[in-house]
Formats: sequence, C-alpha cells, structure tokens
Amino acid sequence: MRKIYILIIIFSLYFINTASSQNILTWEACVAEAKKKHPDLISAAEKVKQVKADKMIEISSTLPQIDGTLSGKSTKASTGATSDSYSYSVTGTQLIFDGFKTLHDISSSSKTLEAEEYNYKVTSSDIRLNLRNSFVGLLKAQELSILTKDISERRRQNLKLVNLRYEAGREHKGSLLTAEADLANAEYEAKQAERNIILYQRELSKEMGLEKLNLVSVKGRFSLTRDYDIKPDIENLADTTPFLQELIAEKEATRYDLKSKQADFFPAVYLNGSAGKSSGEWPPDDDSWSFGMSVTLPIFEGGSRIVDIRKAKSKLRQAETDERSGRDSVLFTLEKTWKDLRDTIENLSVQEKFLQAAEERAKVTQAQYETGLISFDDWIIIEDNLVSAKKSYLNAQANMMIAEAYWIQAIGGTLEYDE
Repeated sequence: MRKIYILIIIFSLYFINTASSQNILTWEACVAEAKKKHPDLISAAEKVKQVKADKMIEISSTLPQIDGTLSGKSTKASTGATSDSYSYSVTGTQLIFDGFKTLHDISSSSKTLEAEEYNYKVTSSDIRLNLRNSFVGLLKAQELSILTKDISERRRQNLKLVNLRYEAGREHKGSLLTAEADLANAEYEAKQAERNIILYQRELSKEMGLEKLNLVSVKGRFSLTRDYDIKPDIENLADTTPFLQELIAEKEATRYDLKSKQADFFPAVYLNGSAGKSSGEWPPDDDSWSFGMSVTLPIFEGGSRIVDIRKAKSKLRQAETDERSGRDSVLFTLEKTWKDLRDTIENLSVQEKFLQAAEERAKVTQAQYETGLISFDDWIIIEDNLVSAKKSYLNAQANMMIAEAYWIQAIGGTLEYDE
C-alpha cells in the first residue's frame, strides 16, 4: 500500500507540473500566437490580398474581352401569324494602343501592392514592439513579485530585531514605528506587484490577439538578442526601413498615376470581331461575322482631364514631401533609439555595481547593528539603499530590453526578427 501511495503522489506531481508548464510561455510562443491571431496583422494581410486582386484586374484589361449571347423569341403579328427567331454569337474586343495608359495603371498597381506589403511589415513591426513590451512587463512583474516578497521578509526580520532591542531598552519607540512602517510598505508593494501581474497578463493576451484573458506566466532572461558595441550606419539603415520603403513605393505609384492621366489625351485603338448564327429555326444555321478596328478619342469633356492631371501632380508633390519628411523622422528615430539603447546598456552595468556595493554594506551594517556598533538611523539608511538598489537593478534590466525593442522596431524588425 505504501508503494501505491508513493506512485499516486509521483503521478499527481507529474500532472501538476505538466499543467503548470502549459501555462508558461516563452517569447517564441508569444510571437507564434500573435502571428496567427493578432487582428491588426490579419487585417493588414487581407489588405495585401485586396491590392493583389486590384492589380490582377488591371492586368486583365490587356487581355481579349470576349462575350457570348444567346437569344430566342416568338412574335405574333396582327394577322395572327407567328414567327420565331433564334441566334447566338460571340464578340471579342482587344486593346491595341491607349497611349500606354493601361501599362501605367498596371505599374501603379504594382507599386501600390509593394507599398501595402511594406505596410504589412510596418504593422508586424509595431505589433512586435507592443508584444515585446508586454512580455518584458510581465517578466518584470513576476520578478518584482518575488523581489517584494523577499524585501517584505527582510523587513519582517528587521522588525523582530528592532523589537528585541526596544524591549531590552536599547532602542527608542521611533525606531520601532519606523521598522513597522517599512514592513507595512513592503507588504503593500508585494500585493501591488501581484496585481500588476494580472494587468500585464491581460495586456499580453491582447497583444497576442487572444479574445479572452489568459492567465499565463512567461519565461525568459533579461538579456539582449544581439551585441550592440558598434554603431551602425544610420543613413544607410534608414533607407532599408519598411516605413520609408512604403513611402517611396507610394510616391512611385502616384508618379505612374500622373502618367496614366496624361495618357488620356491619346486615342485608344481596339480590334473588334464577332461571329454567330441566326435563323427562324433551332438550331440556327445562317452564319454571320464581322471584323474591324475602332478608335476612340475624347474631344471635349468640360476640362476634367486637365483637372485630373493637376490633381495627380499635386498628389505626386505631396508624396515627395511625405517621403522627405518620413526620412527625416526615421533618421531621428534611429539616432534616438540607438542612443537610448546604449544608455540603458551602460546604466545596467552601473546599477549592478551599486547593487553589489549595497549588498556588501548591508551585510556589514546588519552585524554592526546587532552588536550595537551603529545606530538605527545609520543602519536603516543602508537597508533602504539595498532595497532601492535591488529595484533599480530590476528596472535597469527591463528598461534595457524595452530600449532594444524600440531599436528593433525603428529598424523595421518584424515578428520574424528573432527567427
């Protein structure tokens, strides 16, 4: 029976650990969920499909346009006589020349599709930034929960020490009340950290595209995905960002739109043909066919074509200035995010040294206070510095990862960046 109980306990622990592990997500798992379920990414992908369809519609206008007709009718004259007629035919039209208007429209559609594909990457990049921030936020909240509980336990032990000295008449009441307040504040921060976990779980669920709150934990390290010792060429890097590439493609699309409007002044030449049969009986057996060419040229339309060209030129100038403004913005963003990233990397090293110093000083002053070599005021300052150093180090770790996330977003890193 004892062996059976042991086996039951082992299997129970196994299933508990299995269930728990299913609620722990890595960064890669969060990215996989977002790629499948995030509504903004799905919407951007559908927009790409729509623009692809628009391009195919433009291309189809260069192919023969063929229609078929079938008719049959009976007619009764005033004399009472009836007559039947049947016919079927196939007609076709082929564009020969339209001043290259259709070709410019196709080129414009191609550039619009290119812009939409870059927009998809921009959307993916923005989603990665928000997802990464949420992931780091939850990771930090989990670590902060552990840290605040440790701080709370340390404050509790400190209170016991101060209380013993107070009861022995070696400490005044103000010190005791201060120790009690420190413990109350530590317990409050521990509860606050637990509530923050729920908040970041909800945010992470939203950024993964989940419809409902998923009470998960995340697993990861406070480390960078790359080395950032050497500053990249910001000028060249700016030209490769999806955001700027999208603006360039939009500008080129408007340029082809202008050419298309200008081509409206050229005649359009078509080849036309038809073949069919008709008679008063079914199936009809009287052949008929035709073949020819037609040329259309608008003579006067109230000046709408001239206005269309002016409008297209204005759109092109707007797109050119948008590109220039966008490039300036990208350059500034790259410079700023690189500077922020390097600042956080160096600050982490500084905060680590402060933490090491605070821990060492706390060890010494703890022993000194227990033996009465230093006062409560001196000792509690060191204790407060230790608590502050631990929090600052955790914040520095999280800030470094978030700064990296902003840098990756600035260079156009998508959800596939870490693959």
